[in-house]
Amino acid sequence: HSKGEGLHSRGGEYIRTQHISREQRDRLSICNKLCYAVGGAPYQITGCALGFFLQIYLLDVAQLDPFYASIILFVGRAWDAVTDPIIGFMVSRSPWTRFGRMLPWILFSTPLAVVSYFLIWYVPVIENGKVIWYLVFYCLFQTLQTCFHVPYSALTMFISEDQKERDSATAYRMTVEVLGTVIGTAVQGQIVGMANPPCIPVAPGNNVTTEDGTQTVKTAYMIASGAICSIYVLCAVVLFFGVKEKKESSRPRSELMSFWQGIGLVMGHGPYVRLVMGFLFTSLAFMLLEGNFALFCCYTLGFRNDFQNILLVIMLAAMLTIPFWQWFLTKFGKKNAVYIGTSSVIPFMILVVCVKSNLIITYMVSFAAGVGVAAAFLLPWSMLPDVVDDFQVQNPDSRGHEAIFYSFYVFFTKFASGISLGISTLSLDFAGYMTRGCTQPENVDITLKVLVSAAPIGLILIGLVLFRSYPIDEERRQCNRKLLQEQRENEVDSETDSTELTNMV
Repeated sequence: HSKGEGLHSRGGEYIRTQHISREQRDRLSICNKLCYAVGGAPYQITGCALGFFLQIYLLDVAQLDPFYASIILFVGRAWDAVTDPIIGFMVSRSPWTRFGRMLPWILFSTPLAVVSYFLIWYVPVIENGKVIWYLVFYCLFQTLQTCFHVPYSALTMFISEDQKERDSATAYRMTVEVLGTVIGTAVQGQIVGMANPPCIPVAPGNNVTTEDGTQTVKTAYMIASGAICSIYVLCAVVLFFGVKEKKESSRPRSELMSFWQGIGLVMGHGPYVRLVMGFLFTSLAFMLLEGNFALFCCYTLGFRNDFQNILLVIMLAAMLTIPFWQWFLTKFGKKNAVYIGTSSVIPFMILVVCVKSNLIITYMVSFAAGVGVAAAFLLPWSMLPDVVDDFQVQNPDSRGHEAIFYSFYVFFTKFASGISLGISTLSLDFAGYMTRGCTQPENVDITLKVLVSAAPIGLILIGLVLFRSYPIDEERRQCNRKLLQEQRENEVDSETDSTELTNMV
């Protein structure tokens, strides 16, 4: 009897020790969080440069017909969307290595990704091969970028099991990612802006060529892409060597499933579907704004020499207000942050098209709009781990599907963005867009106003209506947190029992 009591006492002490050590393991240092956050920068730097500048580059520098530019933008983004769930499945089936399960993907995709990114910004000599060139390298880069970003997104679930630590790391990540958009906008915008060629006066039969100016801009785009590629590699190295991926729980992962089973898995979880549908519309709104704002500044507002600085102000404002939104969602809850943060940009979208062209007012409106952009950056990635936790609570025996949830979210948003970019560029074609014209027809001005104001506002309102049905509030989130903690403690208890039995034997 006394021997049994001794075993029980030692077992209890072992459990307490295990709990303390688990808490210590789950705690992340500031250095860990910063290294993790730096890994999010390449996706945002390249994404921002492509989002803001690829459309105007294809139209005014590569001088493609708007119809072909729209095909490249749509097919590239649609292909990017399709690769996300495929890569997600491949990642979820990856074996554990001594570096982890996610980090090897990041390491091996980086060199090829930077090469393909650089070639997107090179204008090939063969005139007839331009469309194929951009289509191939744009799709190739998006695939390799997916091999980096899907594992990186899922890595959130493997740096710590503590929900607060993950939320804190996500806030660090969002701050660095918005800094990445600032860097992408600054590097691409400032280098290209210094080489901005003169516009071509629109007149019947005008055959003026500005080959020298165009060549200068081509060189500027290549210099900017080279600088961004260097930053990409540096961030990947910091992430790989600065973050330790924690191995999953000792409980076995569930059986590997087919592609369609994966779709059934994620679409069968109600909170996930509602979250994705809500953010699908709000993300689409900001993508429309991002994809057309450079053209809007150049032609509708007439700030051809200042558009890169206006874009920079938006991203700087977003970066500075990320900590505010992190405090806000902690204090008032994530759903309230979605409503207030996303809707805060609407008045400024209206103001920017209603006020006559004024540079000072445009800068003020851009700064205010950046506050809403910050909320749009932070909230989806802060709420996705809550949905995964909710799924694990309801399906305790189903493990190892984190990459599938993240990849399908990215799939839906990217596919929608491909449709939006393709339609918006086609709309400009139908409106009579003139490549590098000093002025544009009135129909183009009207189209650009719709694309940066009316359409995004409508999409935001639809997204906010959908968010009303999102069921995970703060009470449910805390309840899930406790239930998951109990599951982990039970796992420790079972491990302890096994250890004691082994010792007795």
